[in-house]
Amino acid sequence: MDSEKSESRQLKGIGASSGIAIGQVRITDRRRVAVTEVLVANEEIPGELERFTRAIERAKGELYDLKEQLSSTHGPEHLCVIDAHLMLLDDTMLVGETTQYIERLGINAEGALKRTLGRFKAFFEGVDDEYLRERGGDVETVVERVLRHMVGQKQEPLDNIEGKVIVVAHDLSPADILQIDKAKVMGFITDLGGKTSHSSILARAFEVPAVVGLERATAEVSEGDTLIIDGSTGVVIVNPGAEEFREYLQKKQRYEYVERELLKLRDLPAQTLDGHRMRLKGNVEFIEEVASVHKHGGEGIGLYRTEMLFFNRSTLPDEEEQFEAYSALVKKMAPQPVTIRTLDIGGDKCLTDLDLSDEMNPALGVRAIRLSLRQPEAFKAQLRAILRASAFGEVKLFFPMVSGVAEVRAAKALLEEVKEELRGKHPFDEKVQVGIMIEIPSAVVIADLLAAEVDFFSVGTNDLIQYTLAIDRTNEHLSALFQPLHPAVLRSLKTIVDAAHAAGIDACICGEMAGDPEYLPILLGLGYDELSMNAVSIPRVKKILRRCTVQEAREVALKALSFCTAAEADAYLKGEIAARFSESFD
Repeated sequence: MDSEKSESRQLKGIGASSGIAIGQVRITDRRRVAVTEVLVANEEIPGELERFTRAIERAKGELYDLKEQLSSTHGPEHLCVIDAHLMLLDDTMLVGETTQYIERLGINAEGALKRTLGRFKAFFEGVDDEYLRERGGDVETVVERVLRHMVGQKQEPLDNIEGKVIVVAHDLSPADILQIDKAKVMGFITDLGGKTSHSSILARAFEVPAVVGLERATAEVSEGDTLIIDGSTGVVIVNPGAEEFREYLQKKQRYEYVERELLKLRDLPAQTLDGHRMRLKGNVEFIEEVASVHKHGGEGIGLYRTEMLFFNRSTLPDEEEQFEAYSALVKKMAPQPVTIRTLDIGGDKCLTDLDLSDEMNPALGVRAIRLSLRQPEAFKAQLRAILRASAFGEVKLFFPMVSGVAEVRAAKALLEEVKEELRGKHPFDEKVQVGIMIEIPSAVVIADLLAAEVDFFSVGTNDLIQYTLAIDRTNEHLSALFQPLHPAVLRSLKTIVDAAHAAGIDACICGEMAGDPEYLPILLGLGYDELSMNAVSIPRVKKILRRCTVQEAREVALKALSFCTAAEADAYLKGEIAARFSESFD
């Protein structure tokens, strides 16, 4: 380490994949292709169409070659990201709109493709759900690959890097992450990206420390600089001094020790000191995340988001395509259960097949179960695919954004129609459990009525907090008001679990609160039966669970419910955690 080469400085980004990495900077060129839109003569339009088509085919060939190259080192669950990008290259909206821009506007192929990308980006930026919003990055990655072929710009592959380095780039694609050799690449940092981007998800799956969203990392560091990155906090230290280096070396050793100790909990039961069991499961969006659920001791999948099958395309996925995706996931997770959420997207023209008009406020508009019930044939296709997948393992399904009993009964009626259609044609679980998400205030108020209609509740705490407090959780100016311990939220959580247990059904949590160990005593004390979270959070939550009793948790929950403000409840909870469970929060 050459700590004298320049003054130490700190950068702050988004911690995308936990862990501490120390190494030399290796800058790799992943800048966006610079494109200028220009008019072309009528006689040049056929040539532009040909250039576009040729670039698409070259991008496909590149991805097919990469998939073959990686097939010996990665399982199919990881290579499916390349399949997703190949599907995008065949997408009729992406190809069709670009072609129309070239023909109608008389512009060059690069400019037309950039216009199409702009439309995709505008849509995804308006999506409320963080996970879905980040899917726009997949479209941009594919478009950039095509543009590079148009302009003849090649990129250095990451599979031939030498030494022990930290890769610094403007952005990295999922394909880049698949090529990383962990023996050489200690971690990576990027200007762009978010915690739920596909690249970040893969980094966590492969346990590669990463910090993203640094904005100017490529301008702030130089080839050969020494970097320390903390993927948990998002801190990046450039050319650390001797004291900082020693401090983070100790942190790295401590982190790796704690992780090894936590993984020892994988096969131990998720139960309290007095023998009370609580199921801990994983939330997943891609099949490649299943390996992480297994590794961290998840007892199944408590939330499988199906939306990715419906995004980045102009036509709805048919029953067979959905069946292949769902059954592959169920087989990969078997014999542990998989809980599949039906489509939870808005109607703001994400799919032309839906033919819905623009809405002033999509978050309060035609979305989730409302959208599914307005499109019964598409909904039934998804239900058929889910039911058919239940022949390969334990499957539960649930409906999002339910506001009343009428919606539940309408959805269940369609489910019964689908069962009748499948009988004698395809095997499925006749007794598949059906649940609903509780995430809006009306569902909380009538939780007792809803409990009589279903087999389980799953609470989406992210939306429940947002709708209860009228807070846009993506608005940075309101982030301080997004309060999980607000009295209205805690009382809602109690109402939900009490109604569920009175009806003899389970109450589960699948929002961010489930994966935060600090909230475990409250959720356990309120009586929740199951928590579903990001897989890497499972051991930490299990550690707390195994060091307390139900009686202790009930006392904490009851006291937290007595406070008038979120700040009071938070101060109390932090004090109790420090007093009762401090050693568990290492």
